[in-house]
Amino acid sequence: MYAIVDIAGQQFKVTKAQKLKVHRLEAEEGKHVELDNVLLVSDGKTISVGTPKVDGFRIAAKVMGHTQGDKVLVFKKKRRKGYQKLNGHRQQLTELWIEAILGKGEKFDASKSSAPAPRAVRSAEPKAKKSVAAEAAPKKVAAKRSAPAKAAAPKKAAAKKAAPKKDDKK
Repeated sequence: MYAIVDIAGQQFKVTKAQKLKVHRLEAEEGKHVELDNVLLVSDGKTISVGTPKVDGFRIAAKVMGHTQGDKVLVFKKKRRKGYQKLNGHRQQLTELWIEAILGKGEKFDASKSSAPAPRAVRSAEPKAKKSVAAEAAPKKVAAKRSAPAKAAAPKKAAAKKAAPKKDDKK
């Protein structure tokens, strides 16, 4: 079963147990939201298309967290005018977990949710130090090859000798 839903001005095809990144929503992390702007619903046999919405259908989702998208750089330039402008942007996103597609009269029980746990905040743990024995172990030294003699130096000297001398006659 899938549905096409309008979320914050964009249309998404959603199924149950799917992660989705949408434009920033005004909802707290861990809260459940219901999206009622369902445009199309399909159960595999029949397709219900709304005009503009399908009556009675809703999407139950859980807010997993708020993040930022990738950085987008916008560079403007006018040639031969000395005009350059660099502008950057990072879109604010909300990560949703689609829990269920609810039909007419169906209710969603948030206590029986199968949503994964929100991302844990990483704690700063010190890295393990190397043992003293590992530091005292001898390191392998690569054998150095003798570099071939440079042939460019004699050519430069020969070029200087072959250059004509200027006379100091006045």
